[in-house]
Amino acid sequence: MQDQDPRVQAIHKWLENELDMSIESLTPASSDASFRRYFRVIQQQQTYVVMDAPPEKEDIKPFIKVASLFALAKINIPTIFHSNLQQGFLLLEDFGNQSYLDLLDTSNVESLYHSALNSLFKLQTEINPAQCNLPIYDHDLLNKELDIFKEWFLTRKLNLALNHQHESILDKAWAALIQSALEQPNVCVHRDYHSRNLMVTKTNNPGIIDFQDAVIGPISYDLVSLLRDCYITWPELQVTQWQSDYFQRLCSVGLVRCDIETFQRWFDLMGMQRHLKAIGIFSRLQLRDNKPDYLQDIPRTMDYLTLVSSRYPELAEFNDFLHTKILPAWRLTI
Repeated sequence: MQDQDPRVQAIHKWLENELDMSIESLTPASSDASFRRYFRVIQQQQTYVVMDAPPEKEDIKPFIKVASLFALAKINIPTIFHSNLQQGFLLLEDFGNQSYLDLLDTSNVESLYHSALNSLFKLQTEINPAQCNLPIYDHDLLNKELDIFKEWFLTRKLNLALNHQHESILDKAWAALIQSALEQPNVCVHRDYHSRNLMVTKTNNPGIIDFQDAVIGPISYDLVSLLRDCYITWPELQVTQWQSDYFQRLCSVGLVRCDIETFQRWFDLMGMQRHLKAIGIFSRLQLRDNKPDYLQDIPRTMDYLTLVSSRYPELAEFNDFLHTKILPAWRLTI
């Protein structure tokens, strides 16, 4: 029961005793793919959101740091009204409960994505990667994320016994994906810029959340996160048009100085890195954290892997491994 949850009781004490708030209700707002939880608080017809991040599991200092950075760049993120670092609580502005994923359809996608791409452009142009003191999306981090797919999906979810040949195929694919990522211009990267983390707001849409893992990294990362979203799919021709338009915009301010073919390759391979990681994370959420709902998003991400690995000769061996070993084993688990 929520009333018996010691952290909920601690939130009540913090709000009422330390912040002198008169709480009318405290109800679950959402949770995410981490140990964080969110509660909606009502006080005198005013609503707020409390982030609950257990200090032994989550550190809220990066959230506060990135929030400050984004706010200076005029990016619409929730205002932090109060913080409690010792207990891992934040009192935040409430962006409501309608995410892009909740509302997106063919009638509004152009308008909503126009706003999302404008905010992304602001993120990439208004924050100086050399001065913001964020972690670097380096070789080790990219490789560590790819290995989530190997450990949690191939080995633990599918029970595949990887031999030397399989390991060699994966190593070659990982090397190609990492090289492509590292040769791109560096910008500030939200790192989870997709329909679940973009909230529909009446002013300055979208409201952007879940930004605490921001890094300095490849310029195509957030773009592919949005356009090849793990949670919703758009026709490939439409994605290509959005991507091409955004590429021209980046060229106009000198952020990229390559041809569209190079940018397309960056976009495709960056998306593949992200989708491999996502499949691994979805599997880990089910196996370790008892959150099976994310498994329903694996088919979409698997389709992206099939599409991209068929386009590039350096991924031909992975594509063959995908079709001969991975897909048959995965279908047995569905």
